[in-house]
Amino acid sequence: METPLDDTPTLPLITPELLVATCTADGERLHCNEAWISIFGDDGLWGSLPEEDTRFAGEYLADAGRGMLVTHQVFLVDRPGRDVPAPVLLHFLPVRLPESKPGHFPIVITGEVLREPVTWATDQTRRRRMEMLGQMTMGIAHDFNNLLTTIIGHVELLQNTLADIAGENDVGGQLRTLEQAAGDGAALVRKIQQYIRHEKQDHFEHVELHHLADEVLTLTRPYWYNEPRRQGISIMVEPHLEPVPPISGFANELREVVVNLILNAIQAMPAGGTLWVRTRPNDAGGAILEVEDTGVGMSERVKSRIFEPLYTTKGDSGTGMGLTVSYGIVREHNGEIEVDSQPGRGTCFRLIFPPAGSARTLPDGSARTLPDAEAPGTTGEHHTVHILVVDDEPMVLTVTAKLLRLKGHKVTEAKSGPEALDRFDEGGYDLVITDLSMPEMSGRELAHHLRKRSKHLPILLLTGDTDSDDGSEMVNAVIRKPFKLDELEAVIQRVLAEAE
Repeated sequence: METPLDDTPTLPLITPELLVATCTADGERLHCNEAWISIFGDDGLWGSLPEEDTRFAGEYLADAGRGMLVTHQVFLVDRPGRDVPAPVLLHFLPVRLPESKPGHFPIVITGEVLREPVTWATDQTRRRRMEMLGQMTMGIAHDFNNLLTTIIGHVELLQNTLADIAGENDVGGQLRTLEQAAGDGAALVRKIQQYIRHEKQDHFEHVELHHLADEVLTLTRPYWYNEPRRQGISIMVEPHLEPVPPISGFANELREVVVNLILNAIQAMPAGGTLWVRTRPNDAGGAILEVEDTGVGMSERVKSRIFEPLYTTKGDSGTGMGLTVSYGIVREHNGEIEVDSQPGRGTCFRLIFPPAGSARTLPDGSARTLPDAEAPGTTGEHHTVHILVVDDEPMVLTVTAKLLRLKGHKVTEAKSGPEALDRFDEGGYDLVITDLSMPEMSGRELAHHLRKRSKHLPILLLTGDTDSDDGSEMVNAVIRKPFKLDELEAVIQRVLAEAE
């Protein structure tokens, strides 16, 4: 027996025989050859597949049943007497028979067993885990958006109650801070969703940096006040927030930059010190924001690398991405970051932004104008109507109904699609607001049934899902959770006006 040239283990040789099976779109096996049975067993289609891989196979079958060609999918199959699973390459081919409808096409599956290095199996397992992580993230985003909808809704209800009782007070300020934090959480979820859908925000808004910096100081108070004092040190904060002209941008992204700079400044003062946060206008009509500390400072070498990805001076506690992301956000806003720092003498980060509507030079040398915030729409005649609200989440359903009643609307609640249809048949509804993801009947399906009953009925679809295809010709508008009452009311008045 010959000795291998190296110690790299290889998979045993498997006869490269074509695997063939036919099945329905639901996964019912119709026929398979002996080669298929030798790999997957004789118990249905996927007798030898792990549960996780069986779920992936079911998704590919569903896609093929709708007419999609799904090719080059690899599965790891455990085989008796083998230390590592065998990689199997499969192709799912829809058979478009004249009598079959999309979603019910029969499927031919063909494939072969591969021979690959042992490390390949580990890579495939990691890839599957990342796919599952992405799906889990989408589900978490949906649930988190429902929670934020409830939080923001009740904050608005409390603010309305306090305004009726005592006007402005300290509790109102605390509620605004809570509302801002919840809004930032919602913005973070939207960023995750946009990344998953490969989307980019479209519209800038007017941002006043002096107000934004004040909000960030309130949000970060536990880090520069409570926690240092618990450790027996003191950090003095000196805000000098001069009113500045508004700039065009995304408030949540700019807030993320300022939070990051403040937290970095706090970490640079382990024995305490002073933190200055300043805003002032510049000569070009724009705005400047500075975050300065009396911390450890930086050498010229460190300062030259702080915006490099993965570069960190914090050891295992740092990711090396905070300042990189901040730099990218500032550049996206056509701004600049300047850094002044010396070892032992502190650091000052200076953000410089142009006024709203300034021209921006792109990497290719071309220029475009940053879009101003959309001007608030003129408030026309306000209609109060009878609205049917449908949501399977009790907290979301309750707070949505209460908010709409604040605007004078008559509201009827339904906890499912079938219940909504029963209530709608009772008559008298001017508009329907329905959640998208519901177990018995989805919002799309409900809209389809409602359209059969009333062709011109205004229907709004609420969604907290990470799904780019959540719109439908059956609905008049799509509103993403969490929402603010004024935003929802504006859409209601718009669709009512369009329906007249």
